[in-house]
Amino acid sequence: MTHTTFWHTTDDAGRLHVHHWQPAGGSHATLLVTHGMAEHGGRYQALGQALATAGIEVYAVDLRGHGLSIQDGRAGHFADTDGWNLVIEDLRSLNHHIRCTGPQGPLFMLGHGLGSYLVMSYLMQYSCSVQGALLSGPIYLRTTLRYRLARLLARLEHLRQGGQGHSRLLHALIFTPLRRSVPRHQGRHGWLSSHPASVESYSQDPLCGFPCTNQLWLDVFEGLQRITPRQNLQQISHSLPLLLLGGEQDALHKGTRLLNLASVLRDSGKHCVDVKLYAGMRHELHNERQSGRVFRDIIAWIGQHSPPTQQSPSPTEML
Repeated sequence: MTHTTFWHTTDDAGRLHVHHWQPAGGSHATLLVTHGMAEHGGRYQALGQALATAGIEVYAVDLRGHGLSIQDGRAGHFADTDGWNLVIEDLRSLNHHIRCTGPQGPLFMLGHGLGSYLVMSYLMQYSCSVQGALLSGPIYLRTTLRYRLARLLARLEHLRQGGQGHSRLLHALIFTPLRRSVPRHQGRHGWLSSHPASVESYSQDPLCGFPCTNQLWLDVFEGLQRITPRQNLQQISHSLPLLLLGGEQDALHKGTRLLNLASVLRDSGKHCVDVKLYAGMRHELHNERQSGRVFRDIIAWIGQHSPPTQQSPSPTEML
């Protein structure tokens, strides 16, 4: 197994940093990982190594405004305008690049946290470009009072501070309940994982935990508005295999809202929606003590949906 990195040029001439884990003896499938908010693709090293050892090629991109893809010091900022659409097109472009230069086996996508919503939005346009998708830590989104307040506050703070401003009020509204879900001695980021070493690694990483801009929050709420209506989920191919992954102790959903999302997807006509819930685990399954269980389940699920005889569509057929 080898780990390398490269730079991918986007359609608007931006540059994205990409991690690549390649099996030693050839691969039978490929996984493209989309990380969560205020982190980066390098934090998926354990996942990349485990899957590559099992013959699955793994790519993990640093999204715009994240990781080494941060430009001009603007961490937590997709773009001045149209950020959500630009990120979706980045994923399409990278998917096409992998298809043209990498292995020709089936390609899957995995999105974690914010990345899970980006993948869902991507699938509404480009379901035919992947053989399946894995969603880590998503929830069924409802227009709750706190959600409406956060969206309104993002708009007001954007007017007050500008798109590149950072709202402490908005940050507190969203993250304070998550931090209070675990004992104080476990730290501000203890809700991410029950594994102290993983939490400490996140806390000490200069490319993690930064505040996001008002414009990014507006981009996120715009994206969530697209995937929240049940009728919009009809745009995702009904035959596309989906795997929802979550920890029962994830403060975002406690398992319940993840199961609600699975029900909504099934009700929208999806034929293959699988769910894996893990007792004692929190938000970042890939950084838990028992992450090996999660990796084995991912490997098995990808294997189940990518038989050796399966032929993948060509890049031109997909996009």
